[in-house]
Amino acid sequence: MKNIISLVLLTISINFSLTAQNSTKTYKLTDYGIKPNTGQNITPLLTSVLEKIKSKTSAMEGVVIQFEKGRYDFYPEGALKRTYYISNHDQDNPKTVGIEIEHFNNVTLKGKGTDLMFHGRMLPLALIESSNVKIQGLNIDFEKPQIAQVKIISNDTIGGSIVFEAAPWVKYKIKDSTFYNTGEGWEMQPTSGIAFENATKHIIFNSGDIRVGTKGVSELSAGKIIAHHWKNKKLIPGTVIAMRSWHRPAPGIFVHKGKNIRFENVKVHYAEGMGLLAQLTENIYMDGFGVCLRGKNDPRYFTTQADATHFSGCKGEIVSKNGLYEGMMDDAINIHGTYLKMIKKLDDRTVIGKYMHEQSYGFDWGNIQDTVQFIKSKTMDLWDAKNTIVSITPIKSNSNDPIKEFRIEFAKALNPEVDPSKTDIGIENLSWTPSVIFTGNTIRNNRARGALFSTPKPTLVANNLFDHTSGCAILLCGDSNGWYETGSCRDITIRNNKFINALTSMYQFTSAVISIYPEIPDLAGQKNYFHSGIRILDNQFETFDKPILYAKSVDGLIFKGNQIKTNKEYPAFHNSTKRILLERVTGTDISNNQIDGKAFQPM
Repeated sequence: MKNIISLVLLTISINFSLTAQNSTKTYKLTDYGIKPNTGQNITPLLTSVLEKIKSKTSAMEGVVIQFEKGRYDFYPEGALKRTYYISNHDQDNPKTVGIEIEHFNNVTLKGKGTDLMFHGRMLPLALIESSNVKIQGLNIDFEKPQIAQVKIISNDTIGGSIVFEAAPWVKYKIKDSTFYNTGEGWEMQPTSGIAFENATKHIIFNSGDIRVGTKGVSELSAGKIIAHHWKNKKLIPGTVIAMRSWHRPAPGIFVHKGKNIRFENVKVHYAEGMGLLAQLTENIYMDGFGVCLRGKNDPRYFTTQADATHFSGCKGEIVSKNGLYEGMMDDAINIHGTYLKMIKKLDDRTVIGKYMHEQSYGFDWGNIQDTVQFIKSKTMDLWDAKNTIVSITPIKSNSNDPIKEFRIEFAKALNPEVDPSKTDIGIENLSWTPSVIFTGNTIRNNRARGALFSTPKPTLVANNLFDHTSGCAILLCGDSNGWYETGSCRDITIRNNKFINALTSMYQFTSAVISIYPEIPDLAGQKNYFHSGIRILDNQFETFDKPILYAKSVDGLIFKGNQIKTNKEYPAFHNSTKRILLERVTGTDISNNQIDGKAFQPM
């Protein structure tokens, strides 16, 4: 494994240092009248400047576009309107784009801890079909987030009412006794919330997604509101609530069909979708990337509406090191492909495959010469034979329709049993799967899970701190029934990580701190195993509850040299009382583990 990781690191170094350029020219935006701290809308002017720079840059040249330190404001007025279909986001179009780098290679956007402040509803940064792009020293934020932060002032648990106070930056209105969070060109009624401890910014123990009292309210004074029918005894005075909807129109950064994309010391402080969403991209490197608050004195408790970083249908290498991910409303990282559902077999080599999830469609799925495999959705068993795409064509009724179905022809005849009239079948593209290095990161105080990995390529998860993730800390999943997110892990090492009081709330996939939980509707009917080659070595678990490891459908699982320390920060509440619970797992080595300094052997 050490040799594999060294090779991956060497490959990344080569990939990101080799460009076709002969020279590099630096452009200072101040020379074009784009200056910080003016409060003026720079969106249309920057768009024009970028287009001018691109037009006079040859393929053999590189450019550095320099922002000065300070704040630059971006408004929707004069912004580009683009139709983007973005994986795992709402497919509403067009998107309003602040900065677009499209078909522009060998370019660096360089800041000096520069703040890019966006207004209204925008997609701040889009990198489209570009290669050798570096983003450095930039911070992305929004003046008026769509999440409304409030503090509980009093809680009448007997009468059933709660008084809350909106944070100073939150604008709102009350219409027909309903609370609406308002902003620049938008308004919304929050329907759900996440509750945070005032002092620690940990999510309130055993709270999960809570109902928020935005109906039946009245204003007591400016900023202070009473919710007459809001009952929740866990919300003691001082508790901070991030009140939200489930809308996720756009990420903070969108990467589509890129190659050799690098982020250095880039921070996303808020986005209404994910912090970073990359799809169909080869080689992504992040060093010091953060989806995070503005330091310990930031009055906000939340960051993004969904995942911090998310990678869909990527290949090459994905590296995330020295990052900080906190306060987001979902996972720190999620890496997967997308199963198409086979809906029709036209002949023994040709099928129709379809995107199934309402937030994942509209983008390409495969190319000629890509390798694919087929899976039985109910048992998640694979057919042994892989195949190769010889043609793939989107099926559309109208040219402007988003892509939802493909006609796919394969090189070899399919097994007669690979037939959607006989069983539900998923199609997985193996060519678009990445190797992963996730090291030296801190994940804390977030809703749902810490990190998700679903790739058969070598994956290293090492020297990370998972601190009060309210769901499981690490999830290895795979699902050809709901989200249709591929696929199985075949070579993953989880070592030298520290887990502090994960699993404080019950969400999906909360069977243990590390949960190996592929979605298998018919586990009893499964013949093979979904995951394999999983090594969990020399980690530290500090926990108030029992479940440490849950695994299902694994061939080859090592849990060795791990230290478990128990504490009493919260009361044990999980319905499982087993430290390790295995279902349909073979080839195990569970040894040399300790709990509170004593040998631990659960099997």
